[in-house]
Amino acid sequence: MISVLTRVAGRLLRDDSAATATEYAVMLALVLAVIIASVTVFGQNLGACYVMIRTTLFG
Repeated sequence: MISVLTRVAGRLLRDDSAATATEYAVMLALVLAVIIASVTVFGQNLGACYVMIRTTLFG
């Protein structure tokens, strides 16, 4: 039983695919954070622009 666990643990330690998946997950999280931040800032600026247009047109 211990030899089977040792072989499985050794195989998992040599496998690099988990590290690659983790790197992609971190990169995806950073890209999503940038997208969310830019949409939030752009949305607030766009809302202020609409308020200014409405005030100019309708007093």
